[in-house]
Amino acid sequence: MKIVVIGASGLIGCKLVATLDAAGHEAFAASADTGVDTLTGEGLGAALAGASVVVDVSNALSVDDADTSTRNLLAAEAAASVAHHVALSVVGTQEDLIRESSIPYSIVKAIQGVAADDVAAVLAEISAGPAVNGIVDVPAPCAHS
Repeated sequence: MKIVVIGASGLIGCKLVATLDAAGHEAFAASADTGVDTLTGEGLGAALAGASVVVDVSNALSVDDADTSTRNLLAAEAAASVAHHVALSVVGTQEDLIRESSIPYSIVKAIQGVAADDVAAVLAEISAGPAVNGIVDVPAPCAHS
């Protein structure tokens, strides 16, 4: 299955691409390095062609940029008939945009202190499954006394 990872050059994104590749998926690392810019929409159409799932782990510089990027991404996903949008969320307005779109979705929330490898593993598992059309919390690490 082709899974496009938006923000693939970041810490979570690069770990997610490696995890998806290891699981046998066709992971496409979408970032400025591969000609994809969600803020302008440049390269989105080509990157999403044939994709079943898009995972957004990008980091926007501002809330306005995050909203613009999310709108552009959801529009491109609708045009490409993407079946599942997965987002690692930190901004509430992005969540509203995702919920209001026509794309089935899963929003993943990770609390502070969760290892990047653990977040990437949860994202990979969720992206390979059906959309939950809701929020999935990454569990906090166990405290050992």
